[in-house]
Amino acid sequence: MAVFTFKGGVHPDDGKRFSKDKHTEKFYPTGEMVYPVSQHIGAPAVPVVSVGDRVLAGQLIAEAAGFVSANIFASVSGTVKAIESRLVISGDMINSIVIENDGQYEEAPALVVKPLEELSKEEIRGIIKSAGIVGLGGAGFPTHVKLTPKDDNAIDYIIINAAECEPYITADYRRMMEQPEKIIDGIKVCLAVFPKARCIIAIEDNKPDAIALFKKLLKDEQKIEVKAVYTKYPQGSERHLINAVTGRYINSKMLPADAGCIVDNVDTVNAVGRAVLEGKPLTSRIMTVSGDAVKEPKNYEIFLGTNISELLEDAGLKEEPEKILSGGPMMGIAMFNTNVPAVKTSSATLCFLKDIVAAVKPSNCISCGRCLEVCPSRIMPTKLEVYSKNGDKEMFLKFDGMECCECGCCSFACPAKRNLAQAIKSMRKQILNDRKKC
Repeated sequence: MAVFTFKGGVHPDDGKRFSKDKHTEKFYPTGEMVYPVSQHIGAPAVPVVSVGDRVLAGQLIAEAAGFVSANIFASVSGTVKAIESRLVISGDMINSIVIENDGQYEEAPALVVKPLEELSKEEIRGIIKSAGIVGLGGAGFPTHVKLTPKDDNAIDYIIINAAECEPYITADYRRMMEQPEKIIDGIKVCLAVFPKARCIIAIEDNKPDAIALFKKLLKDEQKIEVKAVYTKYPQGSERHLINAVTGRYINSKMLPADAGCIVDNVDTVNAVGRAVLEGKPLTSRIMTVSGDAVKEPKNYEIFLGTNISELLEDAGLKEEPEKILSGGPMMGIAMFNTNVPAVKTSSATLCFLKDIVAAVKPSNCISCGRCLEVCPSRIMPTKLEVYSKNGDKEMFLKFDGMECCECGCCSFACPAKRNLAQAIKSMRKQILNDRKKC
C-alpha cells in the first residue's frame, strides 16, 4: 500500500492509546451553558435573543454578521440568563449568551430538507451557512466561505483531512469508526457543489482499521478514494496535506483553491451532511478528554456551550495537573482556568501531571541544523528567532518568516530546547497586526 507524505515533520509520542478505543459517550451538562458570539474566524455573530427568552435546542441565538461569520445555535432548551462578557479558552473576555439549561432538551423543529439532487449549489451553500458550520479541526473558518471559491470549475480535489496528527486527540478517529456513513453522506454533499472534482480521504497509517473500513464502504464509488498518509506531525496541516496527496504546493499567500483543492476536516463534513440532509444545525461535536493526569480518558459527544470543568469532573483527575491544554500538545492553548465553555473548535482538553516544557531551560544554539531538517515549510528557524528577538521585521520577511505554519516542529526537535516556534509566532503576529492597520 502506497503511503503519502511531505518533507520534514517530527514523530512525537502520539498518546492515542489513552482514548482511541473509548467509544463516544454523550455528555449531558447540568450547569449553565455559555455561547461566545465569536467561535470562528471572521466577524462575531450578533445576538438575536434577549434576557428572559425561552429557547429550544437548535434555535438560532446569534446571527452571522457578514459573509465571513457564522450563526450560533442553542444546544439545549432553557432560558436566556444573561448576555455578557465571559472568560473563554484563550483567556479573553468575549461577549456571550448565557442559557440556564432546563434539562429537557426540547428541540426546535428541524429545517425542511429536500433531496440532494433537487438542490442547487447556491442552496447547498446557503444551508451550510445557515447551520453555522465552521472548520471543526481547530481553525474555525466558516465552511460556506471555503466552499465558495472564485471558480467552481477550477476545483479538482476535495480533500478530507482525517489525519488527526496531533498527539492524544482521538475525536475524529471515533467519528470515523462510529459514523462512517454520515461522513460519506457529507462528502457527497460537497461533491454536489463541485461536480468536476474527485474526493480524497487522507487517513494516517496508524489507523489501519479506519482505512480498511472506508475502503470497504467506498469500493463501488468512482469519485471518492482513500489514501493512507504517513504517520507524522504535522501531516494534517492543510498545505502539507495537499502536497502529500496531490503533489501540489501552496504558500502562505495562496488559498487551497489556488491549487485546485478544497480541504475539510472529517468532522466538518459530518456536520455538512447533517445540515443539508437532515436539517440539523451545528450544536454538538466530539471532544477528547485525555492525558496522563486523567483517571478515565474519554471521547464525549458534547453539547456546545458545556463547561469544560464538568467534563473533567466526569472523567476524573488522578491529581492536580501541572499542565492543561485545549487542543493538542503541539499547537494547543495552555489553560489557566477550566471554568470556560467548549465551543465549535474544541477538539480536546488534555491534562498532564508534569509541565515538561516549563521544566526545561533553553541553552545556546549548537548549530546542529535539526530545526531546518524537520521544518515542513522549509525555512530557517534559527535565523528567524534572532530576527524576531531583535525586532528586525525586514530580515524576518526576507527569510520567509511568514511561511511558518506555527506547527512547533522546530522547538520540539531542538536539543538546546530553544523557544523557536514561540519567537517566530510572536513576530508573525506583529507583522499581521501591522498589515491590518494599513
